[in-house]
Amino acid sequence: MPVQLRFETGLTGAEYVTREAWREARLSRCPLHSRGGCGFARHGTYERKSPAGTLIARWYCPQGHRTFSLLPDHLAARFPGTLCEIEQVVATVEQASSVEAAADELRRDDITLPSAVRWVRRRLAPVRALLTIVVGLLPQRLLGCVPTITELRTRLACQQVLMDLRALARVHLQALIRPLGFRPSPLHGGERNPCFQHRMGPDPPRGFR
Repeated sequence: MPVQLRFETGLTGAEYVTREAWREARLSRCPLHSRGGCGFARHGTYERKSPAGTLIARWYCPQGHRTFSLLPDHLAARFPGTLCEIEQVVATVEQASSVEAAADELRRDDITLPSAVRWVRRRLAPVRALLTIVVGLLPQRLLGCVPTITELRTRLACQQVLMDLRALARVHLQALIRPLGFRPSPLHGGERNPCFQHRMGPDPPRGFR
């Protein structure tokens, strides 16, 4: 089963691509076998559709039959696009009178409103669940904070809440769901898709800002 790990770069999506920062990614030892001897080695890269030109470094443990990849902080986990793009969708909903109104604001004329609403809700639901969980995980920083993008921007004095929360909640990332954390999504019957990490799915419909 593929495993994602955090790659702290401090770079924007454009900077990551321009610098080809995936070449700087390092995993000094196998996460499964700290003493080595398992044949752990670099295993090339895989491509993210958005931002264009993004490659992710990965490694493979033959003994554990598992791949590992280093995901830079600006990218959404197990979801297309960047954390900032998803955050902006949620922030737009928070400022709008309804999900439908937010979707109408975000869409272009060639996208139907029902399609836009579905696209927004696929991003809104997991982020709302995540914010509630993360506020509870970080009482020293977030005690009493309403779990919304708007309130968290104020509390953390930042404009990129999801990226900041990935850093603050770094010890919990393997237990947190997408798009912030790295926990695989369960399939029907409780099983998990062993290829899910590297299959990014469709990008946002053409015409969205």
